[in-house]
Amino acid sequence: MQTSLITSCGLWMPVLLCLLMAGGGYANNCTSRRCLAQMLIDRNLATQPQRDNCTQFIYIPLVEYQTLKVDTKNLRLSCRLQATVEWVDDQIYWDESIFPYDEVILPVNKVWTPEIYVSNGVSGATQNGYRDLLAFHNGTLRHRMVLTAEINCEFNLFNYPFAEDECPVVLQAWSTQGCGTQMDIGTVDLFDSSHGEWESLGAYLHSPSDDSFYISVVLKIRQQNPFITLLLPSILLILADMVSFALPLGGGERNSFKVTLALSFTMFLVILNDQLPGDSECGPVIKYHFCVCLIMLVVSMLASMVFTRVAKDGGIILCCFPRGTKSGSTQQKADQDVSVIQVNNSEDNPMLKKVVDFLEDFKAKDAESDKNQKYADRLDKAFFWFYLIFGTLYFCVMITVMAKYNCEVNHLDFF
Repeated sequence: MQTSLITSCGLWMPVLLCLLMAGGGYANNCTSRRCLAQMLIDRNLATQPQRDNCTQFIYIPLVEYQTLKVDTKNLRLSCRLQATVEWVDDQIYWDESIFPYDEVILPVNKVWTPEIYVSNGVSGATQNGYRDLLAFHNGTLRHRMVLTAEINCEFNLFNYPFAEDECPVVLQAWSTQGCGTQMDIGTVDLFDSSHGEWESLGAYLHSPSDDSFYISVVLKIRQQNPFITLLLPSILLILADMVSFALPLGGGERNSFKVTLALSFTMFLVILNDQLPGDSECGPVIKYHFCVCLIMLVVSMLASMVFTRVAKDGGIILCCFPRGTKSGSTQQKADQDVSVIQVNNSEDNPMLKKVVDFLEDFKAKDAESDKNQKYADRLDKAFFWFYLIFGTLYFCVMITVMAKYNCEVNHLDFF
């Protein structure tokens, strides 16, 4: 009896030992996914896998790019990237005859995960997309990462508000030398292409070398908002200034209107100063456009004042006294003489001669005033046609330059 018991125990002992060893030391022989996950967690795999060549290879099959904000004043691009990362850890394995599962979920803070950075970002953060990751029985791990970065990008704003340019987003592992990581990226997809006044036309992956990757983000500004708020008001103000030549030179209405237009445009520039794009290697030509418009308004205002002076005195020499002073005293003296004149048909009457001279002088003054007025009107019309032709040609050329001229900016000078 004892011999048979000892014999049966000797036969079952190796089987029990094998079951205990295969079950990771758990006495209850648990084979659920949670027990499998706990067994892998107990291995303490929080450090980077270290092979003989001391290099860890990571593969990123998909990167989803999203533009968050484009700051044209400070030339900054804010973006968000969601990356699916895969790598192999040789110590993440299990016997499928005991744990019949192809994959298991592990807490992301219990195993080693690679680090990816946006190397040309002035600020950024990397966080886990989820609290858990997926582990396969062959040692492959799949994880989801979210990267946010703010990039200093020299946008080509010369054609603003018709600007279109690209900005590189450089992706790099924490180290590419020695005991570092080697990275490979599959594809890049654009997510949520429209944001604010900028539109993302595409995100394209480039690899200048085996260990460097960057995403070329093509951005284009929506013309409706800046055209309505910036370009259209300047065109309308110049048009109103041209139409103001329909007002007469005398009376001062035209000069007052032109002064109001010049002051209004100045206040318009002061208000929009914070909204205008910043200076870059290819600065926005719209700033020079506003400067030319202001010069046109001021020159038109000064010309109208000069023509008003010409219409009154026939010249613009401010140091001379107006000739109306002498004629005014003559008219006053003649009025005094006329009050005491007596009717006399004699041609030798000196008082009658003075009246005749006064009337002739007044007629000459009136003729000279009409002559000055006509001369000022001719100058005014000539300046109007010059202003109209010059302004029309200028706006056509400026809009063509804004829309067609191409200014080159080297965005890859850091490579």
